[in-house]
Amino acid sequence: MSTPPLHPPVKRSVTIAGHPTSISLEPMFWDALEAEAARQALPVNALVARIDVERIEADDPPNLTSAIRQWLWRRRLDQMAP
Repeated sequence: MSTPPLHPPVKRSVTIAGHPTSISLEPMFWDALEAEAARQALPVNALVARIDVERIEADDPPNLTSAIRQWLWRRRLDQMAP
């Protein structure tokens, strides 16, 4: 099995609480975000808004893009746990 090529981030616009913002994520993270939103039967914007709420509540909040990557990684690890 060959390893897929690495890609730079892709910028997309999302709306959080009625405010448009841009997020730059690598395609693999966009795919994972879209898959998780579908799994939860949510629009991507709604899932990003939920992640943003968690991010803002952190003691030392990361930027939104970093929070999304960390949230997706944590979900993946949780899914892999026995």
